[in-house]
Amino acid sequence: MQKKNIIYFVSDAHLGIPDYQSSLKREKLLIEFLDQASKDASEIFLMGDIFDFWFEYKSVVPKGFVRLLGKIANITDAGIPVHYFTGNHDMWIFDYFTKELGVIMHRKPLEREINGKLFFIAHGDGLGPGDYGYKFIKKVFSSPVSKKLFSWLHPGFGTSLALYFSRKSRLANGKKDEIFLGEKNERLISFCKELVKHKPYNYFIFGHRHLPMDITINETARYINTGEWVKSFSYARFDGENLHLKYFKSEYNTLLS
Repeated sequence: MQKKNIIYFVSDAHLGIPDYQSSLKREKLLIEFLDQASKDASEIFLMGDIFDFWFEYKSVVPKGFVRLLGKIANITDAGIPVHYFTGNHDMWIFDYFTKELGVIMHRKPLEREINGKLFFIAHGDGLGPGDYGYKFIKKVFSSPVSKKLFSWLHPGFGTSLALYFSRKSRLANGKKDEIFLGEKNERLISFCKELVKHKPYNYFIFGHRHLPMDITINETARYINTGEWVKSFSYARFDGENLHLKYFKSEYNTLLS
């Protein structure tokens, strides 16, 4: 009997912040989720920013996260494809995940037809109208020159510097990520509404926004944001026919926040 196309989508765990102990608790919970998902999954999509920072030097990778990396390797070794979309915090993942963990890397949005449904899948950063400052910075950081210059920094100093700016940015945002801005002001919703004018998409799946969302775009299309794994522990599951936004062990929220 042919296996159903059951697919899981999860993003934005931002492992590594705000401190080691709370990050480790979230990492273990994410591993538990992946362990359960792998029991019936035909594919798993990690939608970016799983790590708050990642940079691969030629012979050095970031310290920690061995439990999660081992779990991903176990899943791919079992023949279940794991897709990884680079986000704005982990755009400097190079070939380590492909070679060591067997994941399929995506650096651009992916369009896929699954069981007759047309999917548009991406991390979500830099999409939609406006936000020109970030779009410029992303181009700069994505350039080979930036990667080369950063690689000259000592790994300890480079990682500490990147995490410092990441924490500053998150503190500056405060609770902004938790507030729905309205359909007219949500860039990804505007992006979806523009795309469906040209193609009959059924599902748009993004991370990045840190706010779990299930929004109707038109009579046949929906926008799902997978949220984050810092407070909400949300994910999306496609059962072969329908896509649902779900929450993993929400009772853990107060323990892990």
